[in-house]
Amino acid sequence: MRYVDVEKAEATWLDLVARVEAGEAFVLTRKGAPVACLTPANARIPGAMMGQISIGPEFFEPLLDSELDGWE
Repeated sequence: MRYVDVEKAEATWLDLVARVEAGEAFVLTRKGAPVACLTPANARIPGAMMGQISIGPEFFEPLLDSELDGWE
């Protein structure tokens, strides 16, 4: 995600919205601190990523003891 100051976003709003419509996402900042996210609407629709993400069978395999130690 790209970061854009809210003042710059205000000055270039139409261009920013067009870029979001094209699939880009932005974090709006004020004085360097994040205040909001501007993402394409379909990015928040359940199932919008269907067919674009896959989970392999290794995801369901038990963790090694050394990996489990990190969780405790």
